[in-house]
Order: sequence, then structure tokens, then C-alpha cells
Amino acid sequence: MNVTVLLFADLRVAAGRSELRLPLPEAATVRTAAEHLERELGERRLQGAMVAVNERYATPSTALAEGDVVAFLPPVSGG
Repeated sequence: MNVTVLLFADLRVAAGRSELRLPLPEAATVRTAAEHLERELGERRLQGAMVAVNERYATPSTALAEGDVVAFLPPVSGG
């Protein structure tokens, strides 16, 4: 199955793009997608990031389906 991954802030910079297609096994979860990204972007890049699937916040165990859009939102600081 394929999902679209949206990347923001420093994750976008690390990947050199804001969006990518990620091929995953049929029984994939958000954690499966995160593991694939961590291999590509480097371990700990996703540490503290929130994740949304189809514009709804999700947990690592959320199941993914063909065509889902997964957004990784790193923590931000402001002041």
C-alpha cells in the first residue's frame, strides 16, 4: 500500500521536501511509517512529533490504509 506523508518544519528541511509517497506493508500502522522515516531521516528525528492521519490526531498504533495522508508535526517553540 502507499500513503502520502506530509513533513513540516525541521522534518521538511531534513528530507529536502514537504511531501513523499511511502510504500508500506498492508498491515502498516503509524509506527511502521515512522520507522521507515526514521531510517531515511535519521533516528530521533521524529522524537516528540505529533502525528495526524487524514487530518485527525493519531497514535502509533493507528492502522493505515491505501491512500491515507499521514502528517508528522514536530514540536515547535515560540515566545
